[in-house]
Amino acid sequence: MTAEGDRHEWNLEDIYPDLEAWDAALTGIQDGIESLRDLAGTLDSGPSALLHCLDLHVTVLKAMYRASSYASMKYHEDTRVGATAGMEQRVGLIATQLSEAASYIEPEILSIGRETVNRYLEAEPELRSYAHQLDDILRRAEHTRSASEEEIIAAAGLVTEVPSTGYAMLANADAPWPRVTLSTGTEFLLNQAGYSRYRSTADRDDRELVFREFFSVWQQFRRTLGTLLYAQVKRDVFYARVRKYDSSLDASLDADRIPPSVYRTLIEQANEHLHVLHRYFGLRARMMGLDQMRYWDIYPPLVRGDDSYPIERGKQLVLDSLAPLGDEARRPIERGFDSRWMDVYPRQGKKSGAYMNGHVYDVHPYVLMNYNDDYESVSTLAHEWGHALHSYLTNETQHFVNADYSIFVAEVASTLNEALLLHRMLDEAADAAGRLFYLGHALEQLRGTFFRQSMFAEFELSIHEKVEAGSALTADEFGKLYGNLLRRYHGHEEGVVHIDDVFEVEWAYIPHFYYNFYVYQYATAVAASSFLAEQILDGRPGAAAAYLDLLRAGGAGYPYDLLVEAGVDLAGPEPYRALMRRMGHIMDEIESLLEEGAA
Repeated sequence: MTAEGDRHEWNLEDIYPDLEAWDAALTGIQDGIESLRDLAGTLDSGPSALLHCLDLHVTVLKAMYRASSYASMKYHEDTRVGATAGMEQRVGLIATQLSEAASYIEPEILSIGRETVNRYLEAEPELRSYAHQLDDILRRAEHTRSASEEEIIAAAGLVTEVPSTGYAMLANADAPWPRVTLSTGTEFLLNQAGYSRYRSTADRDDRELVFREFFSVWQQFRRTLGTLLYAQVKRDVFYARVRKYDSSLDASLDADRIPPSVYRTLIEQANEHLHVLHRYFGLRARMMGLDQMRYWDIYPPLVRGDDSYPIERGKQLVLDSLAPLGDEARRPIERGFDSRWMDVYPRQGKKSGAYMNGHVYDVHPYVLMNYNDDYESVSTLAHEWGHALHSYLTNETQHFVNADYSIFVAEVASTLNEALLLHRMLDEAADAAGRLFYLGHALEQLRGTFFRQSMFAEFELSIHEKVEAGSALTADEFGKLYGNLLRRYHGHEEGVVHIDDVFEVEWAYIPHFYYNFYVYQYATAVAASSFLAEQILDGRPGAAAAYLDLLRAGGAGYPYDLLVEAGVDLAGPEPYRALMRRMGHIMDEIESLLEEGAA
């Protein structure tokens, strides 16, 4: 392997020097698990006993995260290597042992009760690092059942994962995906990956072919997929009822103590601002020279860019974009770029996509990329290093127990970096064509991240509420509900985007509907980051500092509360209005550039 190759591959020796060290760490973890088992039944002995147990649990859990991260990243370097796949399996089994060994901790804390726990916190200052964790356990007391009932609920997991497993098996293994030939002669397998790649192809007839062929497969299996999704919704309703929540939504949001008003405000604001989305579609039709937008016209880029962005240029653009946040944000990322915290390029066997791993608490974050020297890669680079900055500042500031932050806040960091990158790219753009490219790219990201995810969120809420009200749902019912939303969001009745009946089955394609109220967080996060970016870029005093304090807070508080402290209330309309202003300004500039070009 060349030195150049090394420079663009992450250095996992920062975690362990070799496999022998990783193996020794697993032995230490297993010893710690046995020691943790021995403490069962001791937590009511006093504050020192509780502290000892929590400290030991954290020590073992932190070592577990480290070992697990190392194993998964070794595997992702080359997924063809059986030995590293075995490492992941081995560490997974030990993680299960740890979970079982620690299962007594929450029930014993609940049996101690809040009043006694508060006395413990007063008597033992070192316990205060665990104050938020203890509060989170105690506040859910009314939703925690008896030991025997909890055992039954846990055992139900043997069957309640069947809907999502069945969906994954059908979608990824058993569906008869067709081979399709485009007008260019390109032939490909039209599975999910093929659809994602070719739905934006330049030729309109080819796009229609891709859409119709792809969704015809889902149409063939809609009854089976409808049965699976109905079972998934009933699963969510079952867990909400046995834990004494008023609704599935309440049960899901209570995991992070998110007010249900946040979810409902998101849907209200998305619907209130559909005119912004419809304006975007009208602009897209104009730029594409279309009299009538169809569903297959949504994904092609408004302006196709052919500029090259080698990794060193991409890194510099990301670093330059952080200027409004100051050196405190720039320095860790610059250090990461220079110190092999990132695996940069695609290669045979390497895991696809991109992610950030921030779980190696005592080391540093790691970023996996599949960088292709295009602008999409630069945008992904900014996104993932937003997550890395979040983890770096959190791990630097917080006790390990408070370092695991919620997705509700996590996506704020990544999408704010994207907003800062756009600001930087517009400064760099040398001509109108360049500005149109960057503006169009940003507009499509915002459309997909906010309006599409809000539509999903509204569908997910509606199907859960129907089951909670005693209604049965079939594939036809799913199609009717989803089709109505699809047409409303895309302005079908107003003549904005024509939606054919066949696309009502898109609900069957979306895996997120098996994630139990998950995707709404992408939409709320981009609204929050738009609000924060607006303040930061306007130079509002204290805005950058408040944002960095949010990142440093990690999981030391409930995520909604942490955002409120940073000045963002997602239960109110202002963050969503900031996002709409952002989209409006982008469209204003695009229209101005188009008028100048026409003149």
